[in-house]
Amino acid sequence: MQRRGFLALFLSAGASLTLAGCGFRLRGFDAPELAFDELALASSDSELARLVSERLTSLGTRVHENAPLVLNLGDEAFREHQLGVLDTGPQEREMTLSVPFSVQRRRDGAYHVPQQRLEVSTGFVVSDDNLLAQDDLREEARQELRQEALRRLFDRLRVLENTAQ
Repeated sequence: MQRRGFLALFLSAGASLTLAGCGFRLRGFDAPELAFDELALASSDSELARLVSERLTSLGTRVHENAPLVLNLGDEAFREHQLGVLDTGPQEREMTLSVPFSVQRRRDGAYHVPQQRLEVSTGFVVSDDNLLAQDDLREEARQELRQEALRRLFDRLRVLENTAQ
């Protein structure tokens, strides 16, 4: 009887791990490298630009000024607004990050991806009871938004072909 219980537990654990692996595959964590070997990054000095540069380098794409393709990354714009109508007690807030971007061929200026705007948003709850944690919650929301914007940007870059020549 103990063998059956152990076998059932073992099979369910194996099935869970298999399904979890499929989920990571579907989310793109094992996604192939980008179609281009080198890329120039034209952006302001922002945290998102630093994250994009690091991710490009980790994927094996060289980031340098003379690359045939240029990723134009605009300034980060954060907006925050209150979702509820009450001014007291816990307040639900929504923060949105908006970043314009485009991909351009250097030699003739043709756009592979015309200017588009990445917009991601997240919600969080602040309370008057814990004023010191509000800044931490906002910074955590900013980091979360940058990571999501980075993921969406690279999802769009993965479908580009290397037609820079």
